[in-house]
Amino acid sequence: MDWFGSNYQMNPFKMFSISHIVVISILIFVSMMIFWKKERLKDDKWRRYEIAAAISLLGIEALYHLWMFVGGMWKVSHSLPLELCSISLFLTVLLLITKKKLIYEILLFTALLGASQALITPYLNFDFPHFRFFHFFYTHLMMIWVVLYFTWVKGYRPTLWSIVKLCVFLNGLLPVILLINKRVSGNYFFLSHKPPGPSLLDLLGPYPYYILSMEALLIVLSIVIWFIFRDKSDKRTTPKNDPYLKKPYFQ
Repeated sequence: MDWFGSNYQMNPFKMFSISHIVVISILIFVSMMIFWKKERLKDDKWRRYEIAAAISLLGIEALYHLWMFVGGMWKVSHSLPLELCSISLFLTVLLLITKKKLIYEILLFTALLGASQALITPYLNFDFPHFRFFHFFYTHLMMIWVVLYFTWVKGYRPTLWSIVKLCVFLNGLLPVILLINKRVSGNYFFLSHKPPGPSLLDLLGPYPYYILSMEALLIVLSIVIWFIFRDKSDKRTTPKNDPYLKKPYFQ
């Protein structure tokens, strides 16, 4: 099989195949290890690995766009990094580099709600060991692991204000995405129409009302995420020994 080619028919991806189950198992195992080894991971020596992870994400994303371009698949109508998971990827890179609490507050929800759903029901044509398989799962796994790392190791925690910031961030993007969709005949964020095949959006009403339903569902699920990961003590969540961490917002 051509590892970097554009023909997926020789080895198409199948949901819940062996390769898919292995990836989900890796997700669970590494997530558990982050929690169990959180005290050891607090050492300052891990800072270099945080930067290395950020660089690796940028590198594999750049290679992905090169792959689409070489294969004649790159189109402005659907290849711009404007989908939620693409935006989450860049937020992951920014969080690893800057360690800003504000970025964490947004990424926690977009990663745990968006990336996790993408991992369980991936929109993917290429199976192992194609490049696209590695790109898709590496980027989505890292989004989840990074927010769990910053939660359990760095001590970051969401507040109810975090949900407000998430809504402000996403609703601030909407007019920009709508304008871009109109200019390039795109459907980023599914703001122009539903996907052509059956999807969960079919349960949320017709266009454009399903957009409001998506936002309501986002708020409900974000409250669930906040409840699970909130700070359950009265102490501030800012680690005193972390020189990179800025003062939390609205804490």
